[in-house]
Amino acid sequence: MSSATSAGKTPARVTFSYLTSNSLGVVRKLNSVLFPVKYSEKYYKEILAPEVEEFCQLVYYNDIPVGNFTCRLESEPKGRTSLYLMTMGILAPYRSRGVGSQVMKALLDSVTQSQSPKIGRIYLHVQVSNTAGKAFYERHGFKEASVHKDYYKKIEPGDAWVLEKVFTDPSVS
Repeated sequence: MSSATSAGKTPARVTFSYLTSNSLGVVRKLNSVLFPVKYSEKYYKEILAPEVEEFCQLVYYNDIPVGNFTCRLESEPKGRTSLYLMTMGILAPYRSRGVGSQVMKALLDSVTQSQSPKIGRIYLHVQVSNTAGKAFYERHGFKEASVHKDYYKKIEPGDAWVLEKVFTDPSVS
């Protein structure tokens, strides 16, 4: 066992695992703590689809499940494909430790290395009161595309920023 060091000196081991029907209970529990909305059974079925396996994963910090990210693929005009980031969350005690940035790097690496299909952009919604969340995504190259009025139906404020990162060449982040 190594001795304790001050925060930020020794990076923790952040690992990822694909979601399975056996890990859905962990995802449900994390989502209930991380997000102010309740996700439907349809959502939980969608995140197990083989085509999104690399874009839906559990996040572990020193082998403890501390978060997850889930996405869906969307077809757009002209044969383009977008990746919609449905959820990305890390438990509060593990924030400000670089975990979120490692998650974003893993997700962006998955996007640029994906074999099928080539993804032209990734986008997401962030509640307009979540300025820290918006700043996080902007640090990772996302830009505000628009404001979606009344996006959230059961939480206030209901408006959301639409943030996106466009890949001019899908093989380059």
